[in-house]
Amino acid sequence: MKRTAIVNGRAYEVNSDDGAGIVEVRPGVYSILDGTRSLEARVVADGSGYTVHLNGLRYEVEVFDPRDRKSTSASSGGHGPQRVAAPMPGKVIRTLVEVGAEVSAGEGLVVVEAMKMQNEMKSPKSGRVVELRVRAGATVSAGEVLVVVD
Repeated sequence: MKRTAIVNGRAYEVNSDDGAGIVEVRPGVYSILDGTRSLEARVVADGSGYTVHLNGLRYEVEVFDPRDRKSTSASSGGHGPQRVAAPMPGKVIRTLVEVGAEVSAGEGLVVVEAMKMQNEMKSPKSGRVVELRVRAGATVSAGEVLVVVD
């Protein structure tokens, strides 16, 4: 099953059927076997995502499942930065805002064309656009973060 994981602000496509062996050896501790490599990951849930400690490094991770309609916003409730993600793979037709723009809840941010339909991604809350991660003509993956509103 394919999902998108945002790791330290960068999107990665993750396929749980890719052959890597992952086993929870203790609560929150996972053994990962990937080909010839063996890794240990310590995972802590922290509200809207996870903190993963792997090989002495710390990663902030959010996971988006394209089948989950709530994945257009990584966190709920309207507090803190809200990430607006593509619900399915497509092409950015146009951006409707710029970084620094003040937006209202429900205001259009980006138009994405997928399966010959145009979808306007709307702001989950009133606030200011702090990141615009795409531009017109860009191809996006399901779950990829397009805009961050704070």
